[in-house]
Amino acid sequence: MPWFNPDLDPDLDQALTKLNLHTGTALDLGTGPGTQAMALAARGFKVTGTDISSTAIEKAQAVAKEKGLDILWRQDDILKSSLDQKFDVVLDRGCFHVFPPEQRQDYVRVVDGLIKPKGYLFLKCFSHLETREAGPYRFTPKEIKEIFNSRFNVLSVEQTVYQGTLDPFPHALFCIVEKS
Repeated sequence: MPWFNPDLDPDLDQALTKLNLHTGTALDLGTGPGTQAMALAARGFKVTGTDISSTAIEKAQAVAKEKGLDILWRQDDILKSSLDQKFDVVLDRGCFHVFPPEQRQDYVRVVDGLIKPKGYLFLKCFSHLETREAGPYRFTPKEIKEIFNSRFNVLSVEQTVYQGTLDPFPHALFCIVEKS
């Protein structure tokens, strides 16, 4: 997978350090192979990993079990989520940017309901600077602020890259968004 990164995303690592977040509950939306969920669990977070793909969940669960990590894995569609918990931290490293414009406010509403007051959404999405033709929707920092400002405080939107298997790495935005 082009976005596969076996380690904790460096932008997320920096954000957790900057905000002095070392424990709490975390949700990894669109967990895929579960690498980010596992890295968060290894750091001391109580993690739930979700993905629309039951196959992805089964594979991630097997790897986490081999590593001795206690993670709750759930097959879930974020736009029709059945999650009934609120989290300190929600990580989205590739889910939001697949939704067309008409579904983005549904995403914002659902994610808002999953985050505790003063909790954080760490969002990584494709940047408008990415020039490859293939791939998901791209965003400017201004667009991110416009989409999320109705329910969140957008603390930062930084240009970065998606660490993964593509060369060069795709341009991305890393956003730190706090629940109002």
